[in-house]
Amino acid sequence: DYAKQVLIGADFSGGDLRGVTFNLTNLRDANLAGADLRGASLFGAKLQDTDLHGADLRDATLDSAVFNGTDLRDARLEDAFAFNTKFRDVRIEGADFTNVPLRGDALKSLCAVASGTNPLTGRATRATLECD
Repeated sequence: DYAKQVLIGADFSGGDLRGVTFNLTNLRDANLAGADLRGASLFGAKLQDTDLHGADLRDATLDSAVFNGTDLRDARLEDAFAFNTKFRDVRIEGADFTNVPLRGDALKSLCAVASGTNPLTGRATRATLECD
């Protein structure tokens, strides 16, 4: 349990973090590339400039998290809960957002930059976001 901690610049790359709690944790500049975060809770986490490239975020709780400058390329977010999540200046090429509930403003900003296909699921990012 890493809730309410300051983990700026921490390296969890490639780690098995299934079900781990990062609620209200500051993970700015952290490396979570390739980490298995299935079912993890990142409620209200600060993820500015965090590397989540290729991370597995299926079934994760991302509600109220702040993704600002975050690298989500090739990440799998299927069935994650991200309704009040803030996305600004994120890299989402190849990310899979299948069945992720998003607010209209977040969806609009993500669709504006969506491109690529997830290398594991074979799904196009724009299709998983249901962009027009």
